[in-house]
Amino acid sequence: MGWWQVNADTLAGSRFVISPLAETFGALKMLHAATATHPGERDWLDAHLPAYRQHLADDPVTALLVRSGLGREWIADFLTPTPRGEGADFHDEVQRVGAVPPAAARAHLARSLRGPLPAALHRDDLPARAAELLTHLWTETVRPYWDRRRRVLEADVVARTAQLSQGGWAAALDALRPGTRWLGDNRLQVNRRAYPPREISGAELFFVPITPQGHGWVSWDEPHRYAVVYPCSGALAGPGPRPAVPESLGALLGPARAGVLVLLDSPMSTTQLVALTGQALGSVGRHLRVLLDARLVARRRAGRSVLYYRTPAGEVLVGAQRD
Repeated sequence: MGWWQVNADTLAGSRFVISPLAETFGALKMLHAATATHPGERDWLDAHLPAYRQHLADDPVTALLVRSGLGREWIADFLTPTPRGEGADFHDEVQRVGAVPPAAARAHLARSLRGPLPAALHRDDLPARAAELLTHLWTETVRPYWDRRRRVLEADVVARTAQLSQGGWAAALDALRPGTRWLGDNRLQVNRRAYPPREISGAELFFVPITPQGHGWVSWDEPHRYAVVYPCSGALAGPGPRPAVPESLGALLGPARAGVLVLLDSPMSTTQLVALTGQALGSVGRHLRVLLDARLVARRRAGRSVLYYRTPAGEVLVGAQRD
């Protein structure tokens, strides 16, 4: 297994951050795999996969670059620069891909391939080609959905932060993605691969959610920054059946208000709750005020949104009625 040695100060200073470039690279991985984990992803693939395949068919060098860079066990490092903090702008991030020295990009691709580089990739424009492809994918396949995706990612950050405050790092990290867990003794397992451990004490450590499910990776800008990219969780990650409202909870709170409380398995904004419940904005607002006064929910600002989530008392109430 691959694990990082993390001292207490590094762990205490770690942050959850949102990266438009990581979201775009997750989209690239999903298009490359051409597999979906829920109907929303299938609809997205149906809308964008044909144009993506045609784009690569028209550019064989970039197509070979993608196949080489997305190795079975290792992603070419220059394709996944580590975020540098909150408020990242896509164009600032992708410039770092294009600025990688060509020799370094070729070395990263050879490592991903675990063998010699194809002759067609012995060229100096590989970083520029990668940046151009990622910019194309951002423009065509991610940016049109970014407002909603950003809210989903912000909700995930609030949920993870709540897990951290309630259950500590083991609770927050064990649920990130398969292969990631807190081992104790200042050790963070980041994947199941048999890679040598890394000492990252003193560096910045970021946890980065993305909406494509089933995808994730680690990245580093040695020795300063390291990141674990993971698929976000919760009902907002994709469309699916709404959770059932226990009859007893509906009798206690009223069916509509109970429905709002049950939906808060993941933090949500008022706008998201309106969309999911079909209730009017004023009605949802009144339900949230009552639940806030009863201390069954709390709220927290995340970026531009105010997100509501269940308190421990709310969790106990919903859990008791589901049992």
